Amino acid sequence: MKIITCLIALFTVASASAQPQRSAADSIRRDSMMRAVQKSTQQDYQNMLDQLHITSTRPGPSGNPQAPNAANSDESKASPYTTLPDPLVLKNGKKVTAAKIWWSQRRPEIVEDFDREVYGRVPANTPKVNWEITRTADTTIGAIKAITKYLLGHVDNSAYPNIKVDIQLTLTTPANAKGPVPVITEFGFVFPPGFRMPPPPAGTPVVKNWQEQLLQKGWGAAVIVPTSFQADNGAGLTQGIIGLVNKGQPRKPDDWGTLKAWAWGASRAIDYYETDKAVDTKRLGIEGLSRYGKAAIVAMAYEPRFAIAFVGSSGAGGTKILRRVFGEQVENLASSGEYHWFAGNFIKYTGPLTPNDLPVDAHELVALCAPRPVFISVGSPTVEGQWVDAKGMFLAGVHAGPVYTLLGKKDLGTTEFPPIETALVDGEVAFRQHSGGHTTGPNWETFIQYASRYLK
Repeated sequence: MKIITCLIALFTVASASAQPQRSAADSIRRDSMMRAVQKSTQQDYQNMLDQLHITSTRPGPSGNPQAPNAANSDESKASPYTTLPDPLVLKNGKKVTAAKIWWSQRRPEIVEDFDREVYGRVPANTPKVNWEITRTADTTIGAIKAITKYLLGHVDNSAYPNIKVDIQLTLTTPANAKGPVPVITEFGFVFPPGFRMPPPPAGTPVVKNWQEQLLQKGWGAAVIVPTSFQADNGAGLTQGIIGLVNKGQPRKPDDWGTLKAWAWGASRAIDYYETDKAVDTKRLGIEGLSRYGKAAIVAMAYEPRFAIAFVGSSGAGGTKILRRVFGEQVENLASSGEYHWFAGNFIKYTGPLTPNDLPVDAHELVALCAPRPVFISVGSPTVEGQWVDAKGMFLAGVHAGPVYTLLGKKDLGTTEFPPIETALVDGEVAFRQHSGGHTTGPNWETFIQYASRYLK
């Protein structure tokens, strides 16, 4: 499921009565812009294939269960691989037996593999960001009085003025807070003033939204808008923060992709929090769903200032074992529709290489977060579908466990995939599959209870 598409559809439905109908000219302009983006994306994708000397790639399966080439959803066919990369074995074959070896040798090896082959390298010198509070408002969320700050992070573009980049961020904290509070930052959207989500179907239980739940706990809630500083398409790779650093030129094969750029933006939000007396910067969390769930686990792995992560339905490219032949595959991720999330080198694993040739897998991404807690969330297979591969994400948590135990923390506590609605929350790796769809909504209450142990 494409969460951004769904949200755009909801916005369209909700605002239709308040907006005039699109004119024919508007529709023509919109279609023309979409075609231009698609054309530029294909050109950029071909440029990367040329750099890699790749003449053909394997196509990925379909997310439509009725399609002839539907993605596998049969567990008996899901694991043709026999081994996974061992996060506690050095490149020289020696076993990691002490925490100091993990930090000084093995962890840097894993980071290098992810940087070079999967997510790309963040440039050594990225531009500075100057934060501006554009507006402060007294707000009420549910029955809770709060203060909301609307911010723009102006990225220094003096090295290449042709590209302007601003980071959109909102921060909401309880109005009655007596001191700095923990803040959970969501990769998400900021809807325009006056926007209201469509009402839920009749009979749907009323659940407090995530911001209200956090404020009720006495915590803060922030939203960073990833697409404000890096577009979610290949055409945008010569724009946004990636394009700014590259001065409008295409990427090299090991340059950072969009997921790393989004994670970079979350780090810049922390830079702002460190200047705001309302925020306790020792108690910060990151949350995201779907592609933003991928960004959340990447941000957690690379940014040590995040104390906890809530990773929703991140699937392949996030916390799902990439070698598993179940749901979305590497061939989908490295296609022209999603390749921009990753380093160009990642495309190699759709031809001539295979996912089994990857030097790393998702369990090692989770391991990079250790010893900090990670809560892996997913929806019901009958409601959300099988595309995100719930068991594949659970297994990433399982196989990250040895690193957590090496560092004196608790793992998931089991290798058996749990029944739906079972919360595995006794250790620093946590997992829960709720009975809802493609959302983190039903898991927020459990996550907040879990996080309370760490954000005291």
